[in-house]
Amino acid sequence: MQFSKSTDYALHALIHLAYSERRNNIGIKELSAMLGVSESYLSKIMSKLRQDGIVRAAPGVNGGYELARPAGEITFLEVIQAIQGRQRMFECSNLDSQQHRLLTEEKDAERIRNSQGNNECMVKKVMNGAEQHLHQYLRDHTIQSVLDAVARNSNDATSKE
Repeated sequence: MQFSKSTDYALHALIHLAYSERRNNIGIKELSAMLGVSESYLSKIMSKLRQDGIVRAAPGVNGGYELARPAGEITFLEVIQAIQGRQRMFECSNLDSQQHRLLTEEKDAERIRNSQGNNECMVKKVMNGAEQHLHQYLRDHTIQSVLDAVARNSNDATSKE
């Protein structure tokens, strides 16, 4: 699975919002300067995050963005899906191949013996398992988990001095 630059910027923007000591909204100008990306590009990214309920936008001169929920409730998976959509990682495109037909014929003979029905792409079955593990891993990691890891690394570095 390839993650887009937009996803990278979205995750970093959320980490910046969560880390902000001001604890109120941060303007698009400050966010774009911090990330080194144009305001218009970042605005499109933040709009997607707002539509999915990950951030809130405060209007006006002093407006900006803030997290809509605590950082510990915002998972990497939901951010990726908000930016890139909820597409499948793998689609079996080889269902009409000779190899698949041979495997299916063998499987059909076994299915008849075992009275089970299932004509699926075996490669897809493996890839779907991998996707489920990846999704679980991304679900287990939140914006807060990144901040916690940074704090632990800082404490470890400080204690070694």
